[in-house]
Amino acid sequence: MSSRTSPVIPGFGLTLGYTLVYLSLLVLIPLGALFLKTTELTWDQFIAIISAPRVLAALKLSFGTAFVAAVLNGIIGTLLGWVLVRYTFPGRKVIEAMIDLPFALPTAVAGIALTALYAPSGPVGQFATALGFKIAYSPLGITLALTFVTLPFVVRTLQPVLADIPREVEEAAACLGARPLQVARHVLLPALLPAWLTGFALAFARGVGEYGSVIFIAGNMPMKTEILPLLIMVKLDQYDYAGATAIGVLMLVASFILLLLINLLQRRISHP
Repeated sequence: MSSRTSPVIPGFGLTLGYTLVYLSLLVLIPLGALFLKTTELTWDQFIAIISAPRVLAALKLSFGTAFVAAVLNGIIGTLLGWVLVRYTFPGRKVIEAMIDLPFALPTAVAGIALTALYAPSGPVGQFATALGFKIAYSPLGITLALTFVTLPFVVRTLQPVLADIPREVEEAAACLGARPLQVARHVLLPALLPAWLTGFALAFARGVGEYGSVIFIAGNMPMKTEILPLLIMVKLDQYDYAGATAIGVLMLVASFILLLLINLLQRRISHP
């Protein structure tokens, strides 16, 4: 009888090598080229580009609206996931399919549809205009577009976790005198929070880099409704490749730091 332990994954060396090559070709090499292109700029030029008022305004808008959309989806997605997992009702399958619609629908189509709906002359936008505010061509419209395209990330992340929570645990807590809010806080929340943070991080990351669904509804007014991905496209149209990569590096570093902090928080909650 051989004393050699079989590897968990057959052909681990080969599969690991393939994984590293695949990861390098799709992620590491393009990101490395991005940083390499930025070295054409001096440090002073790089700082001047990323600290320009137009860039900072776009940075604030992109990250701010993505954060708000992720928070909204964290609330709405939790409720949707709970209803879909815990209840059976007519039309449930239709709602399930509608949640996945942003995955299948081209984002440009979503942007056109949302703009037609929320524009000042649209079916909904005209009522907002009558009340003295506008939805399309404002940060509110951008937030709505990002909420639409990032909703599935939260719902699909939470559904398996909700399905794994036994109802008997909630019933036992209720039998011991716990109120519904206490059950939610002390029984459900600890189990859901790591998955919720994962869904939030995925939605936030998607929102920061979203372009197609936002470009039409944003209005693209510099210093007001111009997002960072659009500003990168503007730089590319002007053949300012170094400037475009500098903004790309700024987005990459800022996104990495925020996602790292979210993952550290998630790890701390999962393993106190």
